[in-house]
Amino acid sequence: MAGALLMEISKNERERARYRSRRMFETDQTSNILTAETRGENRAKLEIARNLKSRGVPTKDIVDITGLTFSEVENA
Repeated sequence: MAGALLMEISKNERERARYRSRRMFETDQTSNILTAETRGENRAKLEIARNLKSRGVPTKDIVDITGLTFSEVENA
């Protein structure tokens, strides 16, 4: 079934264009989701770093706990 669909699509330029367009859309959606997740995780880490800093936890320990860089922790 899948093979027949691919053969039909490969014969029709309009269908190939629709397929490529759909794949690009799906790839962009996946990329956008991953980017949003990464930003959210980074924001959470920065919030944790701010909380730890306010409690007097040494910067080196915060770096080890959060995985942030030294400068990211210092600027949090």
